[in-house]
Amino acid sequence: MHNDQDYGARWGELVERLHGRVDELAELFLARVHEIPEYAGSTVGMAELRDTARETFHRLVDGLRDKELQQSGRHGDHDSLMRFSLELGAKRARAGISPEALTSAVRLDFSILWEDLLQISEPQDAPLLTSRVDRVWRVVDEFAAHTHSSYSAERVRMAQEESNIRREFIARLFSKSELSADTISQASAALVTDPDARYSIVAASAEAATKLRAFAQGPQSSQRLFVHEFGGSTYVFWQLGKATAGGRHPARPFIPAGIAGIPCGYVESFSGLRGLPSAARTAERLALLLHPSDRGPLTAAAAWARLAKQQLQDAGLDLWADLDAALSPCRGGERERLEETVRHFLSTGNITTTAQVLFCHRNTILNRLNRFQELTGIDLAVPAQVARLVVAWA
Repeated sequence: MHNDQDYGARWGELVERLHGRVDELAELFLARVHEIPEYAGSTVGMAELRDTARETFHRLVDGLRDKELQQSGRHGDHDSLMRFSLELGAKRARAGISPEALTSAVRLDFSILWEDLLQISEPQDAPLLTSRVDRVWRVVDEFAAHTHSSYSAERVRMAQEESNIRREFIARLFSKSELSADTISQASAALVTDPDARYSIVAASAEAATKLRAFAQGPQSSQRLFVHEFGGSTYVFWQLGKATAGGRHPARPFIPAGIAGIPCGYVESFSGLRGLPSAARTAERLALLLHPSDRGPLTAAAAWARLAKQQLQDAGLDLWADLDAALSPCRGGERERLEETVRHFLSTGNITTTAQVLFCHRNTILNRLNRFQELTGIDLAVPAQVARLVVAWA
């Protein structure tokens, strides 16, 4: 029967033999790690993998010696192993190794160490190995935990740095009316997007901006959304599709489902990042034209009359005031009936259909349209005059 002192001495002998076999352990690790697809095709070179494997096993074996020293009340160089694990985790994050692949690689350390201990030990060492298996596992597990912690911290730092870079280049795209070729080229590289593709953009403010920002920055589909905030407005734009060899853009405008229910200004399609500043101004202007009843994005096609009305009012021309004055002689609900009839007629352009919708005789509709023209002077058969009416009612 071995006593603790005998176990300690024999364990020290086995650990020293492991020290002399670091090169063999590293080569075995290299053979097995290349069975992990990500490592086989990664940017981590063979020389770097070999050096790291040698250093890893050297420090792990030192860690086994440290554990023995700690058990006997003495001190080892435990911090050295932990510092190395922190460096390794950050290095693998920068190399683009996935967390799953890193886990698989680190798990190899224990199996390789333990297999080699079994190989260099004698049959009578079985009780000793049984008493030390937990110690070996703790050393490797602590090394793995620190490596993963460092890996995760570096990934977070990299993501924040990448996000800051993207925000910087997006801000550049919004900052000028005329974008230089260099700015567009650098921004498209940073955003990993096609500078000549077609894009869509939306803009919102106040509560709608909060909803827009929450969706764009939250979990979503594979669609990449780019966010910019300025002057109380939130802008979100996305790529529609790349140009074909002939320069055509086959992608049809689409809007992510999460944005479809948010009131915002919406430019359905514009060409290339060069068109972003102009499209952003249009989207912002459309957002200012939203009505409380609007429940989704407002396009220029839907809001042209509102836009024209606003511009005319800015110029001192109020078409609605003129229309309101012209209809003021109406009494007893006549104005409501006339407006309802004319609005339905404008939406269909058909007297029969209007009569069916309003459950009226065709002659009744004709009489109302004539009465409306008599009061306002607007001939609904003349497009230019109809346009004035559409803008007044926008």
